[in-house]
Amino acid sequence: MEKIEFAKQLILEAGQFIKSKMNQKLKIEMKDCFNDLVTNIDKDVQELIITQIKKKYPFDFILAEENNVRHEWNKGNVWIIDPIDGTVNFIAQKTDFVVMIAYFEEGVGKFGLIYDVMNDILFSGGGDFPVYCNEKPLPIYQPKELHQMLIISNAKMFAENDHGIANLVTHSLGCRNYGSAGISMSRVLNGQAWAYFSYIYPWDYAAASIMGEKLGYQLLTLSGEKPNFKTRQKMMFFPKVDKKIIDQFIK
Repeated sequence: MEKIEFAKQLILEAGQFIKSKMNQKLKIEMKDCFNDLVTNIDKDVQELIITQIKKKYPFDFILAEENNVRHEWNKGNVWIIDPIDGTVNFIAQKTDFVVMIAYFEEGVGKFGLIYDVMNDILFSGGGDFPVYCNEKPLPIYQPKELHQMLIISNAKMFAENDHGIANLVTHSLGCRNYGSAGISMSRVLNGQAWAYFSYIYPWDYAAASIMGEKLGYQLLTLSGEKPNFKTRQKMMFFPKVDKKIIDQFIK
């Protein structure tokens, strides 16, 4: 079985596990601040995914959000895992959260997966694989006028006009915020939004970065550098061919 097929089965299994636990009382912990939360389900899902990967591929490495599971993303065969992206949404709304898995070999992205659990929507592919939304292949980005497109942004960054994001938005159809990097970046991948701006970690962007590369998108910091895959950074995910628009507004 190819690794991508294994990963598809695994991420769907993780989604079913989450659904089976949703009516249980959650154990909620605060991490860095009151709205940076983790639940027992986040940790259990991560453990499920890691256990299955290590059972199948014992010599592969893991970089994951919870429990300080860290490995350098560009050294060896590395799986990057976000067990529940959009944990606040998961707690408060029971929807608009995803499971994400990305796979790299010596720093080269081989494939990524984003699974919208409650809507049963799986984005998968990148690298040598076509990018799919469930069974539908996604097309390479086709340019449109900025005034015809929506932008997704972290609310605080938009409100503070960080690097000129609000200035850019005034020339678009408007701004949206979904509280999940995975949900947001999948909206860019399927053409529902033009670009995404946020302050995120490697497990938040790894999967989408691989799929986006296949479809004509790129992931850069707001200062125009490649992500470091180590720390939380202010990032932008947008079409490569529209970099001139980004350069005009994002300073």
